[in-house]
Amino acid sequence: MSTPRFLTLPEGVRSDRIETATGAFAVLEALPISGVPERWPAILVPGLTGSKEDFLAIMQPLAQSGRRVIAIDMRGQYETSGPEDPRAYRCPALGDDIDSLCQEISGGEPLHLVGHSFGGLVTREAVIDGRTKFASYTLMSTGPAAIVGRRERFGRVMMDELPERGVERIWNERLEPECIAAGVSDEIRAFLHKRLLANSVTGLATMAHEVLTARDRTDELAEIEVPTLVLFGEHDDGWPPESQADMAGRLDADCVVVPGAAHSPAVEAPETTAAALIRFWNLAETGYHGPF
Repeated sequence: MSTPRFLTLPEGVRSDRIETATGAFAVLEALPISGVPERWPAILVPGLTGSKEDFLAIMQPLAQSGRRVIAIDMRGQYETSGPEDPRAYRCPALGDDIDSLCQEISGGEPLHLVGHSFGGLVTREAVIDGRTKFASYTLMSTGPAAIVGRRERFGRVMMDELPERGVERIWNERLEPECIAAGVSDEIRAFLHKRLLANSVTGLATMAHEVLTARDRTDELAEIEVPTLVLFGEHDDGWPPESQADMAGRLDADCVVVPGAAHSPAVEAPETTAAALIRFWNLAETGYHGPF
């Protein structure tokens, strides 16, 4: 399990809430030192058991490239509340939230969209539906369809066992032992525990079902004219790196493999990840469509 580098907010990053047509969302916001963004903004969307804090290590450098950068909790995640209706946590409904957030943040201007893991499956809904103008789109550690491998097995635990066994038991029996074995500090382990307990149980179980049953929409996404980047760690244990690279080819997208990283490049290799995003965003804003 990957962990955020910081538990306290770094200088220049603040917490806030954004009101939209589909509800209120907890966010973290970073601005350039001047306080005046000179480039198009960016929105960062986390994965299934993640939160906005997963992007803390890259928010400052991204903002210092001249942008307003917003990381969010999706509905039912950590500090964003959500209903008990499972339909609210399916990809199309969550994609509607992304559209609403993007339109509120951008004020009608294009913006850069990044979706990590399950967040990639959610954000592609917003890209495909065409209601929001995106300057660029980044799929970070996201595959073309249902997740496979070790994370598939954990997803099935979340989907099948969570409603009956509860979050605390899954933490005690599965997640905390993994953290201890990985040498995660007591402080970060406490944060991860707190974050998991704050999630909607209905949301976790439904999102797990979504990530386990996602269909391949790559061909639909390829029809959308938006500069696209596929970025993943060389040791990704979610979707196999080769399947993500193949997806990049089908999308005619730029592809970046982050050395030394696994499923969470923004946590495991923040400098490399931030540099790749900034370079891609800058090129996208100039209308450059050559090799990345």
